[in-house]
Amino acid sequence: MTPQELSAALARIVTDVVGARGLDLVVTDSDTQVERPKNRDHGDWASNVAMKFAKRIGVNPRELAQEIAAAAEGIDGVAKAEVAGPGFINLTLDAASAGETARRVVEQGEQYGRSTVLAGHRINMEFVSANPTGPLHMGHTRWAALGDSTARVLRAAGAEVTNEYYINDAGAQMNKFGRSVLAAALGEDAPEDAYPGAYIQTLGERVRAQLPNLPELAAADRDAALEQVQELAYQLQLAEIKDSLERFNVHFDVYYSERTLHTPGPDGAPSPIEAAIDRLREQGHVFEEDDAIWVRTTEFGDDKDRVFTRGNGIYTYFAADAAYYLDKMDRGFTEKIYLLGADHHGYIGRLTAIAGAAGDDIETGISVLIGQLVNLDGARLSKRAGNIIELDDLLEWLGADALRYWLARYPADSPLALDGEKLRSRSNDNPVFYVQYAHARSCAVARNAAAAGIDRSAFAPELLTHETETELLGKLQQYPGIVAGAAELREPHRIARFLEEFAAAFNRWYDSCRVIPLGEEPVTDLHRTRLWLNDAAGQVLRNGLDLLGVSAPERM
Repeated sequence: MTPQELSAALARIVTDVVGARGLDLVVTDSDTQVERPKNRDHGDWASNVAMKFAKRIGVNPRELAQEIAAAAEGIDGVAKAEVAGPGFINLTLDAASAGETARRVVEQGEQYGRSTVLAGHRINMEFVSANPTGPLHMGHTRWAALGDSTARVLRAAGAEVTNEYYINDAGAQMNKFGRSVLAAALGEDAPEDAYPGAYIQTLGERVRAQLPNLPELAAADRDAALEQVQELAYQLQLAEIKDSLERFNVHFDVYYSERTLHTPGPDGAPSPIEAAIDRLREQGHVFEEDDAIWVRTTEFGDDKDRVFTRGNGIYTYFAADAAYYLDKMDRGFTEKIYLLGADHHGYIGRLTAIAGAAGDDIETGISVLIGQLVNLDGARLSKRAGNIIELDDLLEWLGADALRYWLARYPADSPLALDGEKLRSRSNDNPVFYVQYAHARSCAVARNAAAAGIDRSAFAPELLTHETETELLGKLQQYPGIVAGAAELREPHRIARFLEEFAAAFNRWYDSCRVIPLGEEPVTDLHRTRLWLNDAAGQVLRNGLDLLGVSAPERM
């Protein structure tokens, strides 16, 4: 029996108790959630539901708890229900019911822990979205790990999620990038505002190799040469960004070009930005003043109204942001999640105001998550970029698994200082090693059991009575709720912290309970049943690591 099933059973009981008293109260599973008691002598699960409802019903909490507990003893799989303190209800499962979880995990495999709590949610998850003018750096690394892990957890809860990278490929920064690469390709001195770093020289060499007539073209038509160089360098740099992300095990479903927002439609149709102005004007949110077009975003909590375009006809970044948001709405996303860097707090009000002006529900249609900075002791500035720490260098130094796990292990809004050597260490002080090693250990137990002729041909869950088995089974039961909670709160770090607790419980069980008998002891159904428990533990470790984008090695 899972905690969710127990909560549902308690909700039915409380509904009956309330109804018998002639009261019309709605009791849901969220009202009757159970928790693991800190003192295991108090049972497997505990509920404070009696104290929640006693005042509304008009009875003493302990009296109500006694009534609920008496009925709870009739729940299939509950061995005992006792009242403690002012009205807590402590529930003890029978061994067979608790042990049955091991079989359920093994049989469900990769699906164990997945649910439909967010079914029907169509979510656009935008993150990283770095300018394609240079390599990804350490700041992007954190947003990549958090964004991808959040999306995986949301999918595990039944949501339909699209990972999207917004390519800022329009505007002044792209022109500056093009001029920098053109100068490098022609062997000229770098412009005064050029992008720094040896990677610009490398791009220049690659461009020159693909455009052998570049010097002649530049001499005849500098603007035409700049246009070709800028486009080619952009495509080369974007390809490198995509490759770095894939090696980091971060996958995007859509790479959305900002330039398309400025491009007119077929047969003279307006561009998406122009169409956005028209739509917002029809809804009464656009006004003109001081030779500029404005959107009245203060109506939706923004600190000031925003300019769409000034008299020079050049659209602002806000105009592109608004058109992009409307495009996401038109693609049918019920929620738009933005994961932005620490210097983007001003975007919260701006993006929320766009959502409101577009007619979206600002309470449910948009979420803006701000990630804090990360520093990594021992990391070296990139030899290619010079002034940044590149993702590629971090991958070479630390590996994708260590980076993914540690970056997803903390809430997005907490500043993060990491010790590079600790991330590299193969010791129990390194959480990713600790969790992965627990998984490898479960695989070793399974291999050794097979060699000893032990299989899962028998399953007797009532035999799993050792205290470490009870603890491990309880952790197995908790896992689906942990995943659902992490999804609803958009907090993948809850998965990592659970895995560390789970690995510790597994190791305590491993030290105390044998799957393979000692010496000449015969193989019994207890050993076969423990193999089920071992394999269930390995499955949960594997499933949890996958939600963090981290591998689950079978040998270490």
